[in-house]
Amino acid sequence: MKFFQLQPAFEVDVPFEKDVAIERLKAAIASEEIRGLAESAGTVFDFKIERAERRFWSPHLSAQFSATDGGSQLFARYSPRPEIWTMFMAFYFVVAVLMLLAAIVGYVQWSLGYQPSCLLAIPIGAILIIGLHVASMIGQSLSADQMTLLRERFDRAIEIAFGDPSTIAKPGSSA
Repeated sequence: MKFFQLQPAFEVDVPFEKDVAIERLKAAIASEEIRGLAESAGTVFDFKIERAERRFWSPHLSAQFSATDGGSQLFARYSPRPEIWTMFMAFYFVVAVLMLLAAIVGYVQWSLGYQPSCLLAIPIGAILIIGLHVASMIGQSLSADQMTLLRERFDRAIEIAFGDPSTIAKPGSSA
């Protein structure tokens, strides 16, 4: 696991045009085997952990299609559930704004001849941000089993939609 990687990601090339690939993957996630474990909206597919198995740090896997010269590509990213990710980002933002305000007030204190005591909030804020990043890394390590499960479901959906990746022939070619 990379130290500063908040949301691990990977890419999968698919030798079908984007619209065809989207329809095939939608059909795959609607199959009996995967139904209820993934959702789609437009070009985005979300693979989730069952509600009964979810923990605070449980991830979800979001994949989005984009067109390429040879067909299309799925860019997939593991991340916390949207409500958890929003909370983390709000915390980062609030702490960063408070650090900026502390710097401004500290500068004003210093320029007026007072002791710039507000500047103490800057290293405290940095410690909070580092602590949050460490917490996210701990959450990733605690959810490694669920990340593996999501990847297996994703791979199975790809296999259902497009067949065995090693035997997929591009449309229009003879296999």
